Amino acid sequence: TANQDRDKMPIMGQAGSEITLSRNDGVSFYGTITTVSESLVGAGVLWVGTDDGFLQVSRDAGKTWKNVAAKVSGVPKGTYVSRVEASHFEEGTCFATFDGHRSGDFKPYVFFTTNFGETWTNISAGIPEGNTLSVVREHPKNANLLFIGTERGAFFSIDRGAHWTRIKGNLPIVPVDDIQIHPRDNDLILATHDHGDHFTASM
Repeated sequence: TANQDRDKMPIMGQAGSEITLSRNDGVSFYGTITTVSESLVGAGVLWVGTDDGFLQVSRDAGKTWKNVAAKVSGVPKGTYVSRVEASHFEEGTCFATFDGHRSGDFKPYVFFTTNFGETWTNISAGIPEGNTLSVVREHPKNANLLFIGTERGAFFSIDRGAHWTRIKGNLPIVPVDDIQIHPRDNDLILATHDHGDHFTASM
C-alpha cells in the first residue's frame, strides 16, 4: 500500500487528527488490501488491490511485487480497487474494477490486461454512470462471458466487455457486492445489499 498516515489526510478540508464526529470516516485502518486473486493457470501469479489505489502483481508467489496502477489510464490516482479477478484461461490476464464514490466519482471503471498489467483495456463503455463497480467475474468455462456487480444491479457481457446488458428478470435495482458461479450447477450467485430478495439464474 501507499502507507499514508490517515490522520494527516484532509477530510472535507479538515485534518483527520482533529476532533471530528466521524474520525477517519469510520475506517479503523487505511492502506489495506481489499482484494486478492491467484492465477489458476500460472504458478506464482498473484494480484492484489488496495483501498488507497495500489494494483499490484507478483509473478514469483509474492517474493516481489510491481504496482501497475499508474498504467490503468483514466482512473484517478488513489481510487479504491474493489476487485481483481485473475483469468481462468490466460496466465497474464486479469480483470480489475475500481470504486471512486468515496471521492465523489461515480463513474464505472472496469479494465483488463493480457500482459501482467503492462497495458490495460477499458471495457466500461455502455455501463451507465452511477453504477460504481464492486466486482467482476469471468466465467470459468467461457472466457468471453463476464459478469459485474454494481451499486445499481448487475450486468453481463458475452463479448468480453465490448457490450454490457443489465440482468433483469426478478432482480431488483440493488447493490450487488459479490458474484460467484457455482462450479457444479453453473448457477449464477449474487450477493446483494438489500432486504433479502430472491434471484436465481442458470446458464
